[in-house]
Amino acid sequence: MRVGSLGRLHAAFEELFPERHIYVRSGGDMRAVVLTTGKQAFAAFLGAICALWMGVCTASMLINAFSVGGGDQEAAKIRSYYERLIADRQARLNSAITQLSDNSGGVEQLAADVEKRNAALAMMISDAKDAPGLASAVQPRTDFNGFGTPLQRIRSVKSDQDRLIAEAESYSKSRAERLRIAMRMAGLNPASYTAAGEGLGGPLIDAKDPRALAAILDVDEDFAARIRDAAVDMDDMRALSATAAKLPLAKPTETGARSSGFGVRIDPFNGRPAFHPGLDFAGGMGTPIHVTAPGVVSFTGVRSGYGNTIEIDHGGGFKTRYGHLSAIGVRVGQHVALGERIGAMGSTGRSTGPHLHYEVWVNGRVENPDRFVKAGDYVQQAG
Repeated sequence: MRVGSLGRLHAAFEELFPERHIYVRSGGDMRAVVLTTGKQAFAAFLGAICALWMGVCTASMLINAFSVGGGDQEAAKIRSYYERLIADRQARLNSAITQLSDNSGGVEQLAADVEKRNAALAMMISDAKDAPGLASAVQPRTDFNGFGTPLQRIRSVKSDQDRLIAEAESYSKSRAERLRIAMRMAGLNPASYTAAGEGLGGPLIDAKDPRALAAILDVDEDFAARIRDAAVDMDDMRALSATAAKLPLAKPTETGARSSGFGVRIDPFNGRPAFHPGLDFAGGMGTPIHVTAPGVVSFTGVRSGYGNTIEIDHGGGFKTRYGHLSAIGVRVGQHVALGERIGAMGSTGRSTGPHLHYEVWVNGRVENPDRFVKAGDYVQQAG
């Protein structure tokens, strides 16, 4: 059967490419060239390969040409858009400068405008005066004496005012995002722990319409909108900072040695797997223990297995526990501040040596304290 198929294939090739004879006469001599079926089929194969290669190359060149053309058109559109935008901004600036110059009191009018903008900036900074790190991040320039004429110096002050707004926005957004990341590191949803009604906000945020705010501040609408946006960003940062300040993100002791982590471990007394609900910090007897967030002392005394224990209620469903203490330095009902010393490291209770057993509870459920400690380290890096 296979021989029959090959025979039919050979017959088809002979029918498609019959043997041909070409006679070439040169100088009275006659030569015959025989084109067999195989030679014709091979020549046809080479021709098909060449045609396919040329087709692929041509298609590739056309695709590249169209792609480059489309990219150039898009780039030209973007360039044209920004050129029109820059030209419009420049025209508005030139118009404002011309209008000021045409006034008999051009310099005085510009100086008054700068004073109004300074008042708006002062209100923005005043609304967020307790924002951590903002004062050091946003510093106005004071060395404008070398800028030539009074008009040039006033314009330099206006430029510096725009810089201050940009820096305030950048700092606020950056720190707010780092605080959100830190809260997620602790296993918390930032939106669930940033209350909307904590006494934040102010007239800069309440005025949703830039025209209304511009009328309140007596500045131009564009500047008023930038002031409002910066105030919103700073308010967001303040809310997140206030929330983070109430969370147990600090380390309970200066020693960094950790002898046991959170989760299942081999119990040191019976050698069997057991759940360890906290984080152990090893250290010397009497090493100071500090509270990891502000709160109220809810328990002091002896708990089974923990020995001398202190528990702090931080509000919002957060509680911390400090066990195996050698000394207790606080009493129930006492308000404690972040970092305040509350006791000393010891080895009371079910303990093999001096160390602190530290737990974090959220809404009645014990959580991994290591996540909170790492989140606190990240917040400190945020400055």
